[in-house]
Amino acid sequence: MAFHFHKDRDIYIRQQKANAAEFLIPFIEEALPIVEGMHVMEIGCGEGGVLKAFLDRGCQGVGIELLKGKAERARDTLKSEISSGQAIVMNKNIYDIDVAADFSSLFDLIILKDVIEHIHDQDAILSRLRNFLKPGGHIFFGFPPWQMPFGGHQQVLAHRLLSRTPYFHLLPVPFYRGILKAFGETPVSIQNTLEIKETGISIERFERLVRKNHFSVILRTYYLFNPIYKYKFNLTPRVQFGLLTRIPYFRNFVTTCMYYLVQKEA
Repeated sequence: MAFHFHKDRDIYIRQQKANAAEFLIPFIEEALPIVEGMHVMEIGCGEGGVLKAFLDRGCQGVGIELLKGKAERARDTLKSEISSGQAIVMNKNIYDIDVAADFSSLFDLIILKDVIEHIHDQDAILSRLRNFLKPGGHIFFGFPPWQMPFGGHQQVLAHRLLSRTPYFHLLPVPFYRGILKAFGETPVSIQNTLEIKETGISIERFERLVRKNHFSVILRTYYLFNPIYKYKFNLTPRVQFGLLTRIPYFRNFVTTCMYYLVQKEA
């Protein structure tokens, strides 16, 4: 069975907003103050919890969400901000957006939290996002390295044992698929889980793509315990041990979350 907070969307929205206010925004503000009137876009905004934390700070916000049901829920979450003109939510693919036609301003900051690991062509999305940013604009990325204990997002699986089993997502595809079928996961669940296996990203690959697309890493934090675990599991967030962060590849297996702030280069 999946953890209850993956099913109760009200709890999930509150967790996302609280996490953004307590951890994500302070991380960004180490280098980039979040000020009233700042133009912020969130890609993969889900039900709007993260974006709500920025709107509460006076930002102008745009949420982009591919799934219609989530976009509708985000519009409900951000109803008052949308009514006042402070925010809009678009049910679109990011590649279908015409920057000049759809927006009156480029963006100071773009947010991708738990999104980049779901995107098939991560190189293309990084290149595309340059078009949305003002000169010197920033992007926040938060993601779990693929090789970490639950990097396959198996915690959302229906079977209780599988949802609590670390690292088994690293098995070769035929074995992985066979286990999912044997434990009764639905075809849709299996397809989604295998897709994550295909798109999961490591620390090293992410940083290569950042450099290739002419962004500079301004801030990075390796987490032993993901900040969201405070709300999900009542665990105190903990930064990864310094020595482990300096061991390429191995660090992916023991780091549950990465926070990055990158800046667009000329």
